[in-house]
Amino acid sequence: MAISPEQLNEAATILGQSTTVRAAAAAIRERFAPLRALVLDAFDMRGERPALQVTPERAIYLMSTDGHCWTVTAEPQQASAFVLTQN
Repeated sequence: MAISPEQLNEAATILGQSTTVRAAAAAIRERFAPLRALVLDAFDMRGERPALQVTPERAIYLMSTDGHCWTVTAEPQQASAFVLTQN
């Protein structure tokens, strides 16, 4: 499954406008099912580059999977999950 540029931009809008990152993840899960949306501590993503820095505190990373292992990707067409973080 791939994430389109439009979906990534819409997810960024949702994250930027939501009161909490968890609320954003719930809205993104509902809007883009069956894509996944996870909330991780920003510390867990240290050293990785976000797909989008939505606000100075909030970012979206993209994840891809081979069916077993998950990896961070910069390529939306390879992604099947959003990772949302907040500093």
